[in-house]
Formats: sequence, structure tokens, C-alpha cells
Amino acid sequence: MAFYRQWVEQGYHASMSYLKEHLDWKENPQSLMSKARSIIVFRYPYLKHPHPNPDNVHLKLTIARYAQGKDYHLWIKDDLNKLIQYLKHHFPTEHFLPCVDSHPVCERDYAYQAGLGWFGKNSCLIHPNEGSFFFLAEILTSIDVTEKSPLTPIHDFCGKCTRCITACPTQAILPNRTIDSRRCLSYWNIEAQEIPPDTIKEQMGPWFFGCDICQEVCPWNAKPLSQLQKAQSSSMQEVEESLLFFLTASNKSIIKTLEGTPLLRARPFGLRRNAIIVAVNLKLHQLKPAIMQCIKKHPRLKPLEVWAETHL
Repeated sequence: MAFYRQWVEQGYHASMSYLKEHLDWKENPQSLMSKARSIIVFRYPYLKHPHPNPDNVHLKLTIARYAQGKDYHLWIKDDLNKLIQYLKHHFPTEHFLPCVDSHPVCERDYAYQAGLGWFGKNSCLIHPNEGSFFFLAEILTSIDVTEKSPLTPIHDFCGKCTRCITACPTQAILPNRTIDSRRCLSYWNIEAQEIPPDTIKEQMGPWFFGCDICQEVCPWNAKPLSQLQKAQSSSMQEVEESLLFFLTASNKSIIKTLEGTPLLRARPFGLRRNAIIVAVNLKLHQLKPAIMQCIKKHPRLKPLEVWAETHL
């Protein structure tokens, strides 16, 4: 936790103030559940998404693989609750709390201690067989689990490899295996509710939501990626149509279309902002009238006007 506190104190969490506010809870899981004695940690691979959304408009755009399906908070929590019901049947006097990212738990650290992976240089947890494309989830329980043979963390196999560091377009990966969120594309096109600086806009390229660059170049993901069925590339016309939707749709329409997906994390403002930036980076000149109209209609996007006019 001292390492995590230092990361927050150095401002690497950017505008994600909740990461600072949750420090005390993360330090002590019993602040979430007073009777907690053990933590059961789960790894959910998502490279082949278990709950895809094949017909959604956003799938024509470049988005992080974790977001190419239903919101993991929902379906993983359903899974955990089913397991909890089973456990309660066998341990009726015990207590259980499902945690899926939304609870302030140091999940990567617990997963590391449970032997589910090592900390990669890109800060992702990496498993030698699964790579790093997986979600983490936990169940806090009052059951006092005593292992006959202690769990052993997985050895660090990154070695001298620096592919993720080299590939990051904004140099967001720090030498101590952490991320400077202020430079990270995923922060800017998901979490941030402001307009990114010009250097970040240009480096976003086609990334509409999230970024997988540092994972895609990792040698430990080569095998899992090679086992995927090659997806059919979207045509430029399909990309244009998808971007046009976000440029012209109402808040209500965007929310309805993306209901149950992770993309709503960026909110309509963030998705419109991303659509403008991606359209400009892809030089989609035919979308310029729609971009200017979108900026005129939504004043928070005004800082993009000169940049879009100049670069498109």
C-alpha cells in the first residue's frame, strides 16, 4: 500500500479523485466487511469475450477488447452471486461480499499473492498461459481459509523485454511498472471528462475507447491472440457511419444504444469528444460539417473547434 500511496501522492491518478479517496478502504478490506477473514480471487479471460454484443454500433470502431461485449461489472457480479448462494448453502452462518472493480479493493495485489500472475512492466497482471487479457474479481468472506500449502506468487518473466514501454505512443509507462494516467490514452478517452491536450489527441489515432497497444505487443499475449479467429475489418464507410451516430445522436439515444456496455463509462460528452478526435485523426473530411454542428450544439466541445478546423 505504501507504493500505491506514493503513486497517488505523485499525481499519477490524474483526475480520478476516487482513487485517493478510497486509500483507507483499500488498505483495510475489513472496512468494507467487518467480518472479512479471507479473499477469494478470480480471473476471467475476455480475449474471446464471453458476453459479446455483436450488433452494437461501437463495434465498428477501434475499442479496447474488454469493452467489446456486455459490461463486465454486471455479468461477473451475477456469477459471483450465484457462487455465493452455493457457498451460503454449505456455510449458512458465514458472510460473503462480491467485489467487481467497483469496490475499493487492491485486487491486482491479491491476485498476485494468489498466484494468478506477475506484475508486468505495463502494470497489467500477466499469466504465463493466459497472458493479460482478463478481468479480476473477488469475494470477501468471513470464512478463515487456512492453506495447507501457502500460495506462491508467479515468477516475473518480463526479463529484459521493454516492448510495451517502447510501443506506448505517449510514454505513459513508468520504469517502476506503473502508469502515468495523465499520459495514458485509456484515461483520456474513458475516464477524463475534459478535452485532452493536442499531443494526446494526435496520438489517440483511431482509438475511440480504451487502448490495448501495450498488451497487444506483449510476447505473453502472442499465443492467446494467435488462437483468436481473425475478425473482419470494418470498412471506412462503417467507421464513418458509427462516428456520425455519436456526432449527431441525443444523450438519450446514445445511452439507450449502449445500455449494458462499458462504453457508457465515458458518458455522451466523452463519446462525442472521442468521435471528433478519431474522425480528425482518420482525416474523414466528409464528417467535418457534422463535427462543426456537434461542437456548436454542445458548448463543452468548443475547445476542439480550432484544432478540428485546422487538422481536417
